[in-house]
Amino acid sequence: MSQTCILQTDRLTIRQLTTDDTAFIIELVNSPGWLQFIGDRHIHTPEQARYYLENGPIVSYAQRGYGLYGVGIKPGSTLIGMCGLIKRDTLPQPDIGFAFLPDYIGKGFAFEAARAVRTYAHEQLGLSVLYAIVLPQNKSSIRLLERIGLAYIEPFQQGDTELLLYGSEQKN
Repeated sequence: MSQTCILQTDRLTIRQLTTDDTAFIIELVNSPGWLQFIGDRHIHTPEQARYYLENGPIVSYAQRGYGLYGVGIKPGSTLIGMCGLIKRDTLPQPDIGFAFLPDYIGKGFAFEAARAVRTYAHEQLGLSVLYAIVLPQNKSSIRLLERIGLAYIEPFQQGDTELLLYGSEQKN
């Protein structure tokens, strides 16, 4: 399946995910950080990963023109994480999300990808407001959100989970 590149940074390629990315999805959604801070999605087989991709990121690209993207490290663009935009029914504007494989955490890749996606959302998609939701104990993600210019707004309830809502308005 062809891959649509959305963005490039000095070290990263950010592209649409495809159903060819099932092995990566299985590894990412079962990594310790994902399980701790995002939750168990019960994706353990290629079929489950394909379903997740087809009914999550891929349908979002078609319906909204954006979604969660695969983040690859150059030169070969091997996927090391995800970063992108999610439109939730509970928020008036999209929120930015990111997750990386354990070997690539703490090396600036998430910041580089999130900053690029935030700029893309404003400049290419015309989104002046972005949100993010995060668990209060996820201190590294909170720091990253603040580094890309999002600020704490208020507590945010999602089901049984109390999260923190961050947001920002991009000034022209």
